[in-house]
Amino acid sequence: MRDKVNRPEKSFAFLRAGTALAVAAALFCGPLSVGPASAFEIFGMKFFEDEEETNAVIDPVNYTLTLEPGTDDGDLKEAIENTARLKQDEGTPVSGDLGLVIKARDDRDRILAALYENARYGGVVTVTIDGQDLDSLPPNPEFNTSGAIPVTISVEPGPAFTFGDVVFSGDAEGRNPADYGLVPGARADSTIILKAGEKMVVDLKAEGRPLAKLTERNATADHKTQTVDVVIAAEGGPVAPVGEVGVTGTKTVDPGFVQRYSRINAGQPYSPEALTKAAERLRTLGVFSSVTIREADKLAPDGSLPMTIEVSEGKHRYFGVGAQVSNTDGLGLQGYWGHRNLFGEAESLRVEGAINRIGETKDVGNLDYSSAILFSKPGAFGPATTFNASVKASIVDPDAYRAFTITGAAGVAIELSDTDTVSGGGEVMWSDVDDAFGKNNYLTVAIPIEYVRDTRDDKLNPTEGYRAMLSAKPSYEIERGTFFSSFEGAITGYQALGEEKRFVLAGKIAAGTIIGGDELSDIPATRRFFLGGGGTVRGYGYQEISPRDSRNKLLGGRSYVAASAEARIGVTETIGVVPFLDVGTVSTDEVPDFNDIRAGAGIGLRYATPFGPLRLDVAVPLKKYPGGTSFGVYAGIGQSF
Repeated sequence: MRDKVNRPEKSFAFLRAGTALAVAAALFCGPLSVGPASAFEIFGMKFFEDEEETNAVIDPVNYTLTLEPGTDDGDLKEAIENTARLKQDEGTPVSGDLGLVIKARDDRDRILAALYENARYGGVVTVTIDGQDLDSLPPNPEFNTSGAIPVTISVEPGPAFTFGDVVFSGDAEGRNPADYGLVPGARADSTIILKAGEKMVVDLKAEGRPLAKLTERNATADHKTQTVDVVIAAEGGPVAPVGEVGVTGTKTVDPGFVQRYSRINAGQPYSPEALTKAAERLRTLGVFSSVTIREADKLAPDGSLPMTIEVSEGKHRYFGVGAQVSNTDGLGLQGYWGHRNLFGEAESLRVEGAINRIGETKDVGNLDYSSAILFSKPGAFGPATTFNASVKASIVDPDAYRAFTITGAAGVAIELSDTDTVSGGGEVMWSDVDDAFGKNNYLTVAIPIEYVRDTRDDKLNPTEGYRAMLSAKPSYEIERGTFFSSFEGAITGYQALGEEKRFVLAGKIAAGTIIGGDELSDIPATRRFFLGGGGTVRGYGYQEISPRDSRNKLLGGRSYVAASAEARIGVTETIGVVPFLDVGTVSTDEVPDFNDIRAGAGIGLRYATPFGPLRLDVAVPLKKYPGGTSFGVYAGIGQSF
């Protein structure tokens, strides 16, 4: 192959979203000394090392730089300046006279590459050091180092070249150059040519040709016509199925499970996309610190392509603590312990507990408590299925009710495709509720069913795509002999504007209804609908939006509609602001009557991190309840929806 170029939430519900607080403690002990400490090293780590020792340069040589980009084109000028190491490191000495020459030569090559990336194939870069041309310097130059050595870089970018003739040959023949960005008359950036060759190989491999490769990628610049002719040739190789699949690196995880769960099976058509998804699927199990799928460099005698799944197991046991605080709900503490590989096939077990409203009430009996045991077995009934089971208990006391609840549930989730999942199972819930209807016990069995389609490009910070959810929960309350069913649907959508995706429009609409039950009191309060708080209508307190009786007691409703709109504006690479509007209504009828519509508006701050954006939202109700919440502050990890 040739590559060539010729030339609260109630009010102020801070951290109510349950943001975990990681706590690390370091203990230091020993006598203090007032004299200077000498640097020493233990196991490769240096201690008591001052800044001069850390940044020491052997034979330091200082320089001054004059960079003349030779253009008023802002983008090109920025590209030249950003690629010059002498510019980026200006003010920092280099190591020796020869070190300055080496760095200058490297900058010349880097600037030429930046010119090619901007279609400037006739560009000239001239570098002088201490008044001498770079190419005329001796092998071991010596400069007058009594002062900073002057360095000048002059750039003549030349005109922008365009694409001329584009020829595809070999197995690339017959493809449309425009599909690869190679359009005659368009600006001939070198990056476009490189990406075209890479895309050619990707496309051939997507046809089931695992040994596809480029045999030629040639770009010839004609300085008379200021055009670039391109030749790309490729060899696709034979169409081959997946061969034997091996697994290496496992210690406690069953290698047979790894192969089955990857869904890479011998005999299936070769697909790079399927391999990428298989690696992602294995990573989401949480038991591996790394996953790599390696392909053989040649076919097996039977014409198939062997491959190996290489994994490295991470820590299987984990524990953690979290905290949340609110000026109205007091302090909340959470703790959890988990195991990610209980029986050798990535079965997960998690035990968690929480205590809330510490400080808000002095009576220990009035605190909120919750605990849960969660079990999950991936690949339970085939690679695309996951069995989930849980037992949960809680004592909660929001404004609407006080409830002691025990819930047991089990079900199966099935991946229909990369974007579609359906789940179903059974649930038994016993609850002791004290609400506007008095003290009542409920024993409810239910069959929850849910369908989700998720096309979002990022789960924590989406910029494109949507997520749609439909759920039904047929239920029977045994104590009263009452049948009722809840139905809910929600869709969130995201649209980025501009190539950098620094401005994202996000919207959400959700609705639900409960059908059945002669009286509202026949339905447990924990199953009725409420709105308000960080997850629904910000600016209002948690569950504050609800129908009320003559005593102003919160009843909960049979139906609701809620909608949210956000403009996510990236101010910098890491900081963003988000103005938003939330609207919602809850009704006692099975169909919303929209007699009481509540809205909250506010602005949020986002700070990007590797694990998702940190979120801080401040909102006010546009139609406040008498004596109700005046404003709300909400914090968490990830976008609000």
